[in-house]
Amino acid sequence: MKITKEVWQDLGAFLIIGLAVWAVLALSSCSQPGVPPSPVVASSPLRETVGSGARAEELSSAAADPGSRPGLGTGWGERVASSLARTSFERASDRPLGGVATIFYNDEAGIEAMAGRHKNRTSAFQQAANGAVEWGVKSGWGTPLHYMAGAKRFVVGKEGKNYSLVVRNASESRLEVVLSVDGLDVMDGRPASFKKRGYILGPGEKIEVKGFRTSYDAVAAFKFSTVAASYANLRHGQARDVGVIGLAVFTEKGSRFAGWLPGGEVGRRQEARPFAEAPLRTAQ
Repeated sequence: MKITKEVWQDLGAFLIIGLAVWAVLALSSCSQPGVPPSPVVASSPLRETVGSGARAEELSSAAADPGSRPGLGTGWGERVASSLARTSFERASDRPLGGVATIFYNDEAGIEAMAGRHKNRTSAFQQAANGAVEWGVKSGWGTPLHYMAGAKRFVVGKEGKNYSLVVRNASESRLEVVLSVDGLDVMDGRPASFKKRGYILGPGEKIEVKGFRTSYDAVAAFKFSTVAASYANLRHGQARDVGVIGLAVFTEKGSRFAGWLPGGEVGRRQEARPFAEAPLRTAQ
């Protein structure tokens, strides 16, 4: 079959257009920054997670451009083997024992700015949940510098270093601990809520949580990073809560803690008066 000159010209134009489109797509894909994958959901919420819709206006106005913010965030590190098994646990209350405990982290300059000159060195592991647990931050073979300034607790991190969260059950009953990093739940990498399920610790048991859970067999290591490179920013596009680690502890229904829940016997004892006045009297 004889191919005319016009057909060759049309084919040539078609090939040129195709190559141009391919080049544009290739350049576009190369310009996108790498975003860590979303973790596999390994926890089952008790009910709908508290979302950020109610705080949308606050977040948009309060959060600065992550690229311009100094200090540290938590990035998506390498895969670390970590097995997870299911067990039954019924909470005695939907309120965490002793409230929510927090640790603020940053680089040395950031901690100096946040805590000021009145900070004091403290031990790496501190009590929380009315003494039911001890917890702290570990990095490498040791522990980073820990400070107290007033009632706030601070940890000095170093960019590029991995870290982990260590929690020990100091009680004689099973406990459930829910942990968050940068406002994200460590079990699913999504917005944190203590309504979600956590790790179960037996009496005297200690666990080391090394990263965001990606499956029943592994986690992605916690790694000190810039705010712009934090997992919260890259995956969720917001870094409002970067720099804080949270802990909520729950007791088991039927355990010896049942009578010591918030608002119960603990509240009554904390409000007991050392010099209670007798009621005034009057004549009939």
